[in-house]
Amino acid sequence: MKDQRKRGVKQQEQLSQFYLNKMSLQYSQKNNPRVIIIQKLYGKFFNKDQELTFPKHRYKKFIKDVVNGTLERNDLITDELENRLKEDLILSHLDKLFQVIIKCAMFELLYKPKTSSKIIIKEYLSASNSFLEDSQTKYLNALLDKISKKIRTSNEWIWFN
Repeated sequence: MKDQRKRGVKQQEQLSQFYLNKMSLQYSQKNNPRVIIIQKLYGKFFNKDQELTFPKHRYKKFIKDVVNGTLERNDLITDELENRLKEDLILSHLDKLFQVIIKCAMFELLYKPKTSSKIIIKEYLSASNSFLEDSQTKYLNALLDKISKKIRTSNEWIWFN
């Protein structure tokens, strides 16, 4: 009986390791849609002449939607950030990459109401690990959490189309 339990536990461990390995291959940081979004926006914000191209990707439509939406609504997103967080941060004082990450997350929080704010925050924190240090990621987490609570929990949904 004990041998069967040991074999069962060992098989479960092997199976979990198999799935962890499979997931890490499938969702590497370079294939993470939010990493691609951050890279595209960073390039476009700081090189206005750059032409945006979207190579074949499983989430191409989503990536294109967030990138183009953030670019089109950049002024509205910046105003919204300044209005809601005027006592907590001065956007122009932040690192450029940090600004890009906050703006894309803000776009999703404002214009993708079907996606949970927790998922948006988790995905951008995961993506930011490729670009930021741990202390910056913790600060980003605090800011995104505060932003999401001010936007998503208020009764005043902002719908811009």
